[in-house]
Amino acid sequence: MPTRRAQATWKGTLREGKGTFSGESGAILGDYSFGSRFGDAGGTNPEELLAAAEAACFSMALSLALEQAGTPAEQVETRAACTIEKVADGFAITTMHLTCVARVPGADRDTFKDIAEATKAACPISKVMLGNVALELDARLED
Repeated sequence: MPTRRAQATWKGTLREGKGTFSGESGAILGDYSFGSRFGDAGGTNPEELLAAAEAACFSMALSLALEQAGTPAEQVETRAACTIEKVADGFAITTMHLTCVARVPGADRDTFKDIAEATKAACPISKVMLGNVALELDARLED
């Protein structure tokens, strides 16, 4: 299995400095700062990247699980919200909230919800967070 790589560089102090990151593929890259991470300044941040990774991983894993259950999905759309908060000893990512809407012809709603809940704990990115971050899921079939 492949090993994926990324790099980041930070220059300056925490509040005044700036950073850049990029993935080896060149598909992801960006600038980040204290303001983009803990405020509303432009740029990205590690939490946004983690949310994107979780949304992508969950969508793929749910598609696989639905296919294995005999009800392949036409589309799985997942939005992820990653929350970072001040805690006693600094900052911590406390919650990853997923909102998923899937188009799955012939799927039973209860079975779909069961499969989605099982997938929440089974996708590789979720496994990294289990026990450390509250993973929340709102999953529904498209009307």
